[in-house]
Amino acid sequence: MDVFAHPAISTHTVANQPPPLVQYNPFTLDSALVAGIQREGAGWAEERLSELGRYLGSSEVITQGFEANTYPPELHTHDRYGHRIDEVSFHPAWHQLMGAAVNWGTHALSWREDRPGAQVARAAGFYLFTQVEAGHGCPISMTHAAIPVLRHQPELAETWLPGLLSLEYDFGLRPATEKRGLLCGMGMTEKQGGSDVRANTTRAVPAGELGAGTYLLTGHKWFCSAPMCDVFLVLAQAPGGLSCFLLPRVLPDGTRNSFFIQRLKDKLGNRSNASSEAEFQQTVAFLVGEEGQGVRTIIEMVNYTRLDCILGSTAMMRQALTQALHHTRHRQAFGRPLLDQSLMRNVLADLSLEVEAAITLALRLARACDQAPTSTHEEHIKRLGTALGKYWVTKRGPTCVAEALECLGGNGYVEESIMPRLYREMPLNSIWEGSGNVNCLDVLRALAKQPQVLESFFTEVAPARAANKHLSDAVQALQQELSHLDNIEWRARFLVERMALILQGALLVQHAPAPLADAFCTSRLGGTWGHAFGTLPPGIDSQAILARSLPS
Repeated sequence: MDVFAHPAISTHTVANQPPPLVQYNPFTLDSALVAGIQREGAGWAEERLSELGRYLGSSEVITQGFEANTYPPELHTHDRYGHRIDEVSFHPAWHQLMGAAVNWGTHALSWREDRPGAQVARAAGFYLFTQVEAGHGCPISMTHAAIPVLRHQPELAETWLPGLLSLEYDFGLRPATEKRGLLCGMGMTEKQGGSDVRANTTRAVPAGELGAGTYLLTGHKWFCSAPMCDVFLVLAQAPGGLSCFLLPRVLPDGTRNSFFIQRLKDKLGNRSNASSEAEFQQTVAFLVGEEGQGVRTIIEMVNYTRLDCILGSTAMMRQALTQALHHTRHRQAFGRPLLDQSLMRNVLADLSLEVEAAITLALRLARACDQAPTSTHEEHIKRLGTALGKYWVTKRGPTCVAEALECLGGNGYVEESIMPRLYREMPLNSIWEGSGNVNCLDVLRALAKQPQVLESFFTEVAPARAANKHLSDAVQALQQELSHLDNIEWRARFLVERMALILQGALLVQHAPAPLADAFCTSRLGGTWGHAFGTLPPGIDSQAILARSLPS
């Protein structure tokens, strides 16, 4: 008898566990997304997005997302001989994700496709990629947002735009002329100022002897994400005031610019992405825009990255909902699937409303980006709606993921599921590109400087008012709140939340199935909303809502 043989152990039999969620298509599974790209003008990209969905739902790519976060980037300040190199190395999974995202055009499709709906198609692609892994979206987002800024600077655009628009991922520090593709980062915040960039102390001294528009920068950046990008847009104090500069890692002659990485941030989440502290010492950079107009120059970049914060939060909310729906469909408790139990259906339906409202708003804002150059109304919706969405959707994200995680019970609390990673990742989008307070103050600034922006907001929601009493009453109450300026800053979060909910509700009334729109407006605007998910009132058609989020 083999003394090492073991009889079958009954506790090792796996029962009542859901199968792995792999080999699925996150695009075709998402009814709101499919309908949204058609409605917002990107129906021409449906086949490409469906192919992307099949790729991103594969077990291979899902594994890449896990590996990129299990093995975070490493900083190498010096080589073996003691030379300063300031390089960051990444796990191969990071490069695979980056290569796929660049090849698809997630960083540049908006600018490569000269047709209506290009921003919407690109937004959908970014949303799908983020569901697999969020960290690699940082350099993708910054590159996408930098391109329109550089387009206004012809002498710089000629050198840098061909590489930034390329669909080839070419990692490594080499002169731009020797690379098949380029990526762009951003450096705005400093230790002493944070979001108050006008407090920046980095100095920019003209160096005309090196060429027109050339400056030497000395200072630091407290948060500089993706330091292995080829070029960065940074803010520094020039003689004429705070200005925007383009700062390359490698100079045209092949020498490395004075870009010293002090350390990588040890972050709560976003572990796959390298966020660094960078120091400049007589670092060569090129003026973008005019001296003293740095914030105005770079604000266009900020608007696009804020939209990506909305898309990123929405993507992770959708991934968390997908995991919760998959689990509860297969998991039995008390003799029947969790999905069939009334209280669980309330929770899942409530989460589904949140996700559909978020993606509907995000795609609407992407269309506004498409049409803003030729429409004052769309420019106003882009300006105001992005700040509203950045505040509200990124605030809802952590709560939404936490509730979805709870649907999985203990299975959702372990690292082998994707849920802890989603939960850690979520707070970032409410901080990056301006915290909640910064975005609320931005809304107040827009209303004060451009009163017509508010007129465009009410014009946008007007067509839906007659179809839903809760929405109509909420609009009337908001108008009353905005009719006086007493304690306006103290009330800013309340006002921005109500505006965001009204905008989401109006979009759903116009574009979503009636049971879903009615449930959203009744719960969010009708005064019956509880503090936790799963507090929808009786009479809500959960069957219709869940069928929308979980097709057969």
